[in-house]
Amino acid sequence: MALSVKLEVFEGPLDLLLHLIDKNKIDIYDIPIVQITEQYLEYIRQMPVEDMNVMSEFLVMAATLLDIKCKMLLPREVNEEGEEEDPRAELVQRLLEYKMYKFMSFELRDKQVDAGRTLFREQNLPGEVANYRQPIDYRELVGDINLQKLQEIFKSIVKKQEDKIDPIRSSYGNIEKDEVDMDVKAGYVEEYIKRHKSFSFRALLEKQHSKMEVIVTFLVILEMMKLGKISIAQEEIFDDIMITSNEAA
Repeated sequence: MALSVKLEVFEGPLDLLLHLIDKNKIDIYDIPIVQITEQYLEYIRQMPVEDMNVMSEFLVMAATLLDIKCKMLLPREVNEEGEEEDPRAELVQRLLEYKMYKFMSFELRDKQVDAGRTLFREQNLPGEVANYRQPIDYRELVGDINLQKLQEIFKSIVKKQEDKIDPIRSSYGNIEKDEVDMDVKAGYVEEYIKRHKSFSFRALLEKQHSKMEVIVTFLVILEMMKLGKISIAQEEIFDDIMITSNEAA
């Protein structure tokens, strides 16, 4: 009665060679090529031949082993440095690379299995935490420019607006609400920047007609600085501050 032998399935010829090396406890850097070749060919003889694509890969490696076996019987070739070349060197390098990639695939497979066991909870932050925005430090925003200088110019312009008030007519008691649309003023400032490209901060504020317009214009300038649309510079300590557009024409 014939015995039924079940062969192990290998992913390729290099996988089979590594199996034979581990099975025989062989040093991969010193492969006994005769022994490994005989065992490899024995496995080839027992392989089914239905899939010729797979079979051809193993036959190519068998031819490589036989070629190395023949070279091992001949005198060693000497390279340019005067050292003898080992016919097994290229095969050893291929085996080491394959072994490294194989271990890496095992690591990735383990990580995939571990990831499949990981559960995540949906984000559930309180509204005040989710909507929190870090406050802006305008002193840090303007960098080397002295924010105090901006404030001094702002105060001087506001004072000029106050000085324009007629002391007699202002006592009539007819008070009207001074409304300034922030979006309209922002559009005005952007248009002013497009026309002038570079201009004096003081000159821009002096063109405003009321204290409220000066305040809103000042806020618009700070917002545009924060967004990086403009840059400000001051050559000397007491010079006026110049505003320059950062946007292309």
